Amino acid sequence: MLKAINITKAYNGKSALKSVSFEVSKGEIFCLLGQNGAGKTTTINIFLGFIKKDGGQAFIGDKEVGVDNTNHLTAYIPETVQLYGNLSGIENLNFFSRLAGFSYTTVELEAFLSKTGLQADAQHKRLATYSKGMRQKVGIAIALAKNAEVIFMDEPTSGLDPKATAEFTKICKELASMDKVIFMATHDIFNAVELGTTIGIMKEGVLAQQIKASEINANELNQLYLDTI
Repeated sequence: MLKAINITKAYNGKSALKSVSFEVSKGEIFCLLGQNGAGKTTTINIFLGFIKKDGGQAFIGDKEVGVDNTNHLTAYIPETVQLYGNLSGIENLNFFSRLAGFSYTTVELEAFLSKTGLQADAQHKRLATYSKGMRQKVGIAIALAKNAEVIFMDEPTSGLDPKATAEFTKICKELASMDKVIFMATHDIFNAVELGTTIGIMKEGVLAQQIKASEINANELNQLYLDTI
């Protein structure tokens, strides 16, 4: 569902990505580890079409990014979910769903929010009162309402308390069970082992390691990460 073939990118003559290649199938969660500046966000931005690659190919399903229209296949949940604080959770969901060309009833919108675990009594409250975890749930609901096949996330567990992290992990696993692809840039080694199906480690624009999460524990991954970077 997601494929990178020798993707390269440079900024002002300095390489940000160097022949990055990987594949992610439906129902998989790919957790990408690496230091700041390693190329994680650049990889995501290329697949989202926010920036243009210099070389290689990026595919979402059978559509090539930059050649075909792939916007309808993707959703993006950044580290800080950018929504309208003066609108309620359900109003934000309705607004962004309509931008994507979908029209839902109030009951249907509430169902999307409930599926992410957002409490019913919070759905009609102003987003300015929401915690980061609650904002993320609205972002995930938008991805569901948009019927996105691939959901990109950038540092989604940063700033979450243990309870919110556990809720987030549960939601991601449920999305994977629906055959969604999740591609996540993260610093959270322990959550990557708990959540991911495949783990990648980037160093200076190179995808230096790719490991099946089932084949490594958190301590082993931590040591591999330290040895790699």
